[in-house]
Amino acid sequence: MSQESYPYASPPAEPQNSGLAIGSLIASIAGLFILPIVGGIVGLILGYMAKKQIRESGGTLKGGGMATAGIILGWIEVALPVLAICVIVILALMGPAIGNIFSSIVTGM
Repeated sequence: MSQESYPYASPPAEPQNSGLAIGSLIASIAGLFILPIVGGIVGLILGYMAKKQIRESGGTLKGGGMATAGIILGWIEVALPVLAICVIVILALMGPAIGNIFSSIVTGM
């Protein structure tokens, strides 16, 4: 009876982080300080692409949390300037009415 030696099976490869997820997070963080709207849009695009890539990789890629963080920061960076513009427009349209409210408060004291 001969003994056959079997080669050792290599351990399963560790899943790597998605480059798109890392790029999404970096773009969104950089967008907070350098180019708010552009960084946010780039972060959103890369984040959604990374989520799709990770989902389709069959477990060979990870980084879903980074992609989600990039998406959330990207939406914040896009929504805040839009919200600020809406507030400015509303205040500009209501300017005289707001001034009358404050003047009546001051004269009533």
